[in-house]
Amino acid sequence: MVGIGFGPSNLSLATALDELGGESGGPAIDAVFLEKQPALGWHRGMLLPGAKMQISFLKDLVTFRNPASPYSFVSYLHAKGRLAAYANRNEFFPSRREFHDYLEWVEARFTKYVTYDSEVVSVQPLRDDRGRVDQLRLHVRETGSADTTRVVQARNIVVSTGLVARMPDGIGHGPGVWHSSEYLTRFQTLDAARVRSVAVVGAGQSAAEIARHVYDNLPDADVYAILSPLGYTVADNTPLANQVFDPVAVDDFYFSSDRAKDAVWHYHRNTNYSVVDDELIRDLYERQYADELGRSTRLRFLNLSRAQSAESFHGRTRVAVQSLRSGEVDHLDVDLLVCATGYDPMDPAAMLGDLAGLCLRDERGRLRLDRDYRVATSPELGCGIYLQGGSEHTHGLSSSLLSNIAVRSGEIANSLARYCARPAAEADTAAGRTDLTGVKVI
Repeated sequence: MVGIGFGPSNLSLATALDELGGESGGPAIDAVFLEKQPALGWHRGMLLPGAKMQISFLKDLVTFRNPASPYSFVSYLHAKGRLAAYANRNEFFPSRREFHDYLEWVEARFTKYVTYDSEVVSVQPLRDDRGRVDQLRLHVRETGSADTTRVVQARNIVVSTGLVARMPDGIGHGPGVWHSSEYLTRFQTLDAARVRSVAVVGAGQSAAEIARHVYDNLPDADVYAILSPLGYTVADNTPLANQVFDPVAVDDFYFSSDRAKDAVWHYHRNTNYSVVDDELIRDLYERQYADELGRSTRLRFLNLSRAQSAESFHGRTRVAVQSLRSGEVDHLDVDLLVCATGYDPMDPAAMLGDLAGLCLRDERGRLRLDRDYRVATSPELGCGIYLQGGSEHTHGLSSSLLSNIAVRSGEIANSLARYCARPAAEADTAAGRTDLTGVKVI
């Protein structure tokens, strides 16, 4: 197996494969991982001081799959000598920085299986004399090299290339226009003395965190929060609503009708998407209130508004801000515009190339996925293509989140083991069997 990408999802898969072939006595799977970044990195641009995770530390890489795993967050705290200190905090939600350090601690156990600075640019099917595809050829390019590629052959691939940063329509990157994914990295090189005004677009957690960070760290700068709703929406983290992220909820979603799936998205988006923690909303409100008390307002909320365009203007950035109340457009000149406008799911189609033609799609043109996250394919493809991400339409809200990462990785590892253990003839028969919807039967 080749894992394409080595962020938290495939790192969790590495732990699942290790445990499958170790203490459990499961079949050993020859696996390597290819990652285009120079090192493991998880939202480095948003590792802001004081920023907390929005999920419990128990939803780490392994615990929901194997509470006794040596790769758990609790094992990390014990190894670092901080277990008692952490327990004394009575805190379920670690800081984002500490969780990233945990990821690096786990990754250090698997470095020999990972090649960094390696981007998979295409995957091609290799056909045998019968026209059957039993091997895949991956073309891998060293990051920063436009010409040199090498070839890796695999029986199975697990694609986990991460989310894709999304900019608002009509606004592109530039020296004074950033996406939130690069915020902290670029902020650390900023000449703060020259920044007098910053606009932050977005109504989610990242937008609110950036607005607070700019306000606190650029005391001479005005901060404009441009958001479409009247105010930030509070994240619903109540116990009943959060059950939508439970492992059993994946089954509920997967086997539901399209109408039921749409209803889940409609009712429960506010558990994660475009929502902000109550504490952070109150922090920002208190800053604005203190400004008004001091008669020097630095933090301004441009609500019921959207950023329509941005262009360079006399060394600054001119942002066209449209009022959703009246439709009128005003212009705001700032030194920096940060777009915390979220991400799109990964789309593996471009990477898969000709192989994508062997992948089955639903009536909306989306990839069909089996329950074990294996892409449903035409009979001649005997190789496995698994997705870690890009499965929101089949597996629900937790598909691109950490909440179900441990169980999902275990399911993929077990699926790989089942296919690897099958005799070739049995695998051929299974690959050719389809149900009435055209989805491959496992």
